[in-house]
Amino acid sequence: MTDHAGSCLCGGVAFEVDGPLRPPDACHCSTCRKQSGHHWASTNVDRARFRLIADRTLRWYAASDKVRRGFCGTCGCFLFWDPIEHPVIAIGMGAFDGPTGTHLEKHIFVSEQGDYYTLDDGLPRSPRF
Repeated sequence: MTDHAGSCLCGGVAFEVDGPLRPPDACHCSTCRKQSGHHWASTNVDRARFRLIADRTLRWYAASDKVRRGFCGTCGCFLFWDPIEHPVIAIGMGAFDGPTGTHLEKHIFVSEQGDYYTLDDGLPRSPRF
């Protein structure tokens, strides 16, 4: 049974996740800000509960030798943060269709936060991860 589904804007990349989603975090690192245009909110999903349904336009950018970032090569949507050889993949919250049943849990990499916004939601903050 699929509990959550999502896709990129054009539908070239689509996915499903079985089970509930973990509370997301907002990453303020300079790489996430450059890739997404702002901070990036994502949830970590166990790979065993994640399925790609469509991947005809999925492209990967090797951000380092340990992490790759998945995006749609047609519409440009940033969808996945994939720590290679780890049991989880991070999925951008904006890619999910419909309600997720989650709430933002924390902010990470706030030491790299942009100077054009403030964090005043009272959530925990970490200078790094």
